[in-house]
Amino acid sequence: QVQLVESGGGLVQAGGSLRLSCAGSGRTVSRSLMAWFRQAPGKEREFVAAISWSGGSIFYADSVKGRFTISRVAANNTVFLQMNSLRPEDTAVYYCAAGIGVQAYSNAHDYDYWGQGTQVTVSS
Repeated sequence: QVQLVESGGGLVQAGGSLRLSCAGSGRTVSRSLMAWFRQAPGKEREFVAAISWSGGSIFYADSVKGRFTISRVAANNTVFLQMNSLRPEDTAVYYCAAGIGVQAYSNAHDYDYWGQGTQVTVSS
């Protein structure tokens, strides 16, 4: 059984920073591709960033490149999303996801496990 628990969301002014954490438990987490997605009200869930189990492969959505950084600590199955230069359009619920055998890292349907989400609100 895999469980993912996000933390670190909150309210921040435009230009500010937040760091999200995702603590994973379960035997397959250490071998999973880990990712962050986000969903704003009235919009579909969208890909933000992903990192391979080894940390050797990292992917970002164009909208966050140069501002967000994904990382993971394999020893304790924790994934981080450092978010800098935040914009009001980054406001959303952010979800952590894990998947084995993911074919398309940006496709939410390829992921097997999801966290409950954490709210990020960026004020202008």
